[in-house]
Amino acid sequence: MALDGIRMPDGCYADGTWELKMHVTDLNKDVSLRVTGEIHIGGVMLKLVEKLDVKKDWSDHALWWEKKKTWLLKTHWTLDKYGIQADARLLFTPQHKLLRLQLPNMKHMKVKVNFSDRVFKAVSDICKTFNIRHPEELSLLRKPRDPKKKKKKLEESEEEALELEGPLLTPGSGTSVALLIYSSPGLYSKTMTPTYDSRDGSPLSPTSAWFGDSPLSEGNPSILAVSQPISSPDILVKLYKPPSLLDKAKINQGWLDSSRSLMEQDVKENEVLLLRFKYHSFFDLNPKYDAIRVNQLYEQAKWAILLEEIECTEEEMMMFAALQLISAVFLRPKKLTLKGPKQYWCTFKDITISCYKSREEAHGIPAHQMNLRGCEVTPDVNISGQKFNIKLLIPVADGMNEIWLRCDTEKQYAQWMAACRLASKGKTMADSSYNLEVQNILSFLKMQHMNPDPQIIEPITTDINPECLVSPRYLKKYKNKQVHAGPGYIRDLISARILEAHQNVAQMSLIEAKMRFIQAWQSLPEFGITHFLAKFQGSKREELIGITYNRLIRIDASTRDAIKTWRFSNMKQWNVNWEIKMVTVEFADEPSLSFICAEVDCKVVHEFIGGYIFLSTRAKDQNESLDEEMFYKLTSGWI
Repeated sequence: MALDGIRMPDGCYADGTWELKMHVTDLNKDVSLRVTGEIHIGGVMLKLVEKLDVKKDWSDHALWWEKKKTWLLKTHWTLDKYGIQADARLLFTPQHKLLRLQLPNMKHMKVKVNFSDRVFKAVSDICKTFNIRHPEELSLLRKPRDPKKKKKKLEESEEEALELEGPLLTPGSGTSVALLIYSSPGLYSKTMTPTYDSRDGSPLSPTSAWFGDSPLSEGNPSILAVSQPISSPDILVKLYKPPSLLDKAKINQGWLDSSRSLMEQDVKENEVLLLRFKYHSFFDLNPKYDAIRVNQLYEQAKWAILLEEIECTEEEMMMFAALQLISAVFLRPKKLTLKGPKQYWCTFKDITISCYKSREEAHGIPAHQMNLRGCEVTPDVNISGQKFNIKLLIPVADGMNEIWLRCDTEKQYAQWMAACRLASKGKTMADSSYNLEVQNILSFLKMQHMNPDPQIIEPITTDINPECLVSPRYLKKYKNKQVHAGPGYIRDLISARILEAHQNVAQMSLIEAKMRFIQAWQSLPEFGITHFLAKFQGSKREELIGITYNRLIRIDASTRDAIKTWRFSNMKQWNVNWEIKMVTVEFADEPSLSFICAEVDCKVVHEFIGGYIFLSTRAKDQNESLDEEMFYKLTSGWI
């Protein structure tokens, strides 16, 4: 009898081999191989593929050790060096798997991500796919759970997923496959051609050419540079709003460890993760090159305001709402002006405006013709200046056309405004509501004669939904003030306040409005503070530690007041006692700070401090490559 066929009690065979159990996830199949501890990982995978005898590209596959939560990526290492024995169970599985990412604009995208890469590297690749510069400012966050809900349910808004595959890595090389989006060396550099018009923020036409016939064509990331208005106030009601600073601090438990892979942190394929700007230190934010980055940053700021994650005054809220009005247009409209030195004779029939060079040519072929179904109608009226203009935003194949109509009299304005409003809904002047609409507009203009304003914009417009522009807190405030008023009156009152604030920003371009929104967000007292529940040394009660780009803050959770502030510029070093989860920070000329993290791994707090220190070392004269090893040295702690 051959000795190599005798199996010993410990599972090994007489010839020193033993059975290694593996599960092939693609085939849902268990396979056993006779191996020795001296065989290297590459040899194990080669023998496995030969035994499977399935014609398939296995180059993206690697071995995952379930019990130890470890990828076996060092293919030259032996089983003995990894400490793998007969009781181990390995998975042979693809490194790239799909994630459902919720972007700062609350939209979801399916992205193929390398689950074996450290999260810092995975986020960098995701940002390259989306053409977002400075990925070191972003990271991945687990979706917060609303404690009031017993079961996790996806809201309707979350189900709008846009398919978009991320960068696939060449197995074994650690470098990116050259997708067409990266084919131009200048596309992702400081010297690249602007991604959109720096004057009005409209995406430039070559954007779609970057993708050509690649699989990305149907999910063009350039749409991420476009802000879309909130469709319904119900969305704000459904989304989770942390009621207190303590609840807000609990959300920050969910930040993933940037130094470990997704699989190591129990992230599953098709799981929902949030892509967010983690570090509120935005470097070289340049509208010429950062169309998507600016928009996603604007979106994160917008939702922070609307979901009351950060406090602001009523005046600030109305200013934020006014800026949203500018930013809510889908693509920046192209202008086709029907006023000024070039005059047109216009006629209105059904839901179409026809423009002629003169009145005599009105029976011929029009120079311009526009169908108004689905258009946006906005008045531009100055009573004292006898200005009666109508702005139309008309949908076209590649965005919107902006049209201005100038009327000579109030009556003419009322007739045309009523006709345009009906046409936008697909109705003609033959509709029974036309005459009533004309009279309502004339009545409003008559009211303005009693108290003329230098620039009057009609407060009740069809394209303003105040419930989607201000936070629920301020809606409730107005309702409490006007307890006997109907919902229509309250809505009109808030609309009037928003339009009053809009007067100060109405002339801004789209990109200017987004940048102003971000700057105003950054000016709020609570901007950029990431809260964690902590117990300070010498104190028995739990308090809050706040971390910003340049300081640490001790905060009273009940009053939200800052008790003590320590600046990073005065910091000598920081370290962590991993056993008791205590963070200690030493300063140059004051006592050290020590606190124990509560309800969160102190590694998260350690990474925030180290991450901000890393971001402070960036300089404009350096190239755009990131010093990943320096990031890991500052943030990894014990790893």
